[in-house]
Amino acid sequence: MTLKNGEKNKVSGLLLYEQVAGEITGLIKQGTFRTGDRVPSIRQLSRRFDVSINTVMQAYSMLEDQRLIEARPQSGYYVRSRVPEIRETVLPARSFSAPTTVTISDLCHQVMRNMMNPDLLPLGSAIPYARNLPIDKLNRIMASELRRFGEQSVMYQMPPGYERLRVQIARRALVAGISSGPNDIMVTSGCVEAVFLALRATCHAGDTIAVESPFYFNFMQMIAELGLKALEIPSTPRDGISIEALRYAIEQGKISACLVITNFSNPLGSLMPEERKRELVELLASHEIPLIEDDIYGDLTFGNERPSAAKSFDRSGLVIYCSSFSKTIAPGYRVGWAIAGRFQEEMERIKMIMNIAPASPPQLAIAEFLATGGYEHHLRSIRRIHARNMSQMADAVARYFPPGTRMTHPDGGFMLWVEMQEGIDAIMLYHQALEQGISIVPGPLFSLSSKYRHHIRLSAAQWDEKIEQGIRVLGTLAHKLMPE
Repeated sequence: MTLKNGEKNKVSGLLLYEQVAGEITGLIKQGTFRTGDRVPSIRQLSRRFDVSINTVMQAYSMLEDQRLIEARPQSGYYVRSRVPEIRETVLPARSFSAPTTVTISDLCHQVMRNMMNPDLLPLGSAIPYARNLPIDKLNRIMASELRRFGEQSVMYQMPPGYERLRVQIARRALVAGISSGPNDIMVTSGCVEAVFLALRATCHAGDTIAVESPFYFNFMQMIAELGLKALEIPSTPRDGISIEALRYAIEQGKISACLVITNFSNPLGSLMPEERKRELVELLASHEIPLIEDDIYGDLTFGNERPSAAKSFDRSGLVIYCSSFSKTIAPGYRVGWAIAGRFQEEMERIKMIMNIAPASPPQLAIAEFLATGGYEHHLRSIRRIHARNMSQMADAVARYFPPGTRMTHPDGGFMLWVEMQEGIDAIMLYHQALEQGISIVPGPLFSLSSKYRHHIRLSAAQWDEKIEQGIRVLGTLAHKLMPE
């Protein structure tokens, strides 16, 4: 097909870019391009239709406005899910509750046990799909490193941890904007332990921690275990934690630390813009409040450029950066780390009291995996898989769930936050899904104040016919729970 720049179609009266947009729209409706598929690049379409690049850019801009496609940084344009998106809301500065004493619920324990139950379909688990992980390669590396460092592999790697691994992590940190040396890094038994040590190093029983809301429920257990109080600060899918509400909260009472997942948060999937991260760090630093940053999902961006960490804006050593390889390559290896600034020595001391040191063999294996380039290669693959899975799951929710259902559209990670009609009880849906052999995570677990009663968290780490069938069953159950 050839179109001429500057002309209208004599039959339809459409401008060139409208004709191009119409062609792509037709291909999407016919199923040539499905949810999550990459559509032709601007240059490819320019050659295909013999039109200018500007014409194609206008066409794609029009399709973006119609929410048929979406741009992914450094990656191209993709067919967008048809599910309505959870919109931004203007949050008043005072939109938070009083600090709450945290209690650990039986439901939280049950949900976490369900995540690893092989008899349940894991629709809510925040665990990567094993078949997407480099298992064979890691096993071969582990065997080789155990032979190579026989004695070292069975001895303690005392804090701060195996030096070669810390060197590799320091190099990886550069892509998140963090300049640090190996001695600035402390290896931990996963990101959870890094956050736990950070809380121990910065707070005492009775202190108040500012957290984003909705808020990762396992951190609630941590806060409860330490006898701390949680202050929920509202968060939005686009910007993350409300800095305006946090600023107001700081003015009203003493906050000992702030705990935030800055990149692709759990469960919202929000990615804090760069300027908001800078503003967050500067606000907390001006009040000498430590920021505990969980960046476990940062490497799972759908674009080619990894988002920066809030730690990259730290000039006072008050940001404790926590992460791990649990969401990317090996949850069972339990290899995490912290870049703790002025709290490094205290965290190392607490770590040695708790369990002396992380396991040595996984540190050896992951150090080699990083050094030989295997990690970067794996990330390129897993990012594409997660991006497509997310789009397919969102599309399935749009088809099977009740009218009025909305969902976030994260640009990374694999968590989807689903908002159903008010009146559909997420906890009731959770129990009914269990009876059908399906595990989800109900929204109320992500708050201390009975919020999110009609929300659920879903995981797009895995996508196949069984998962789609599970979404269909879940949608049927949700329909039955709709208020009359």
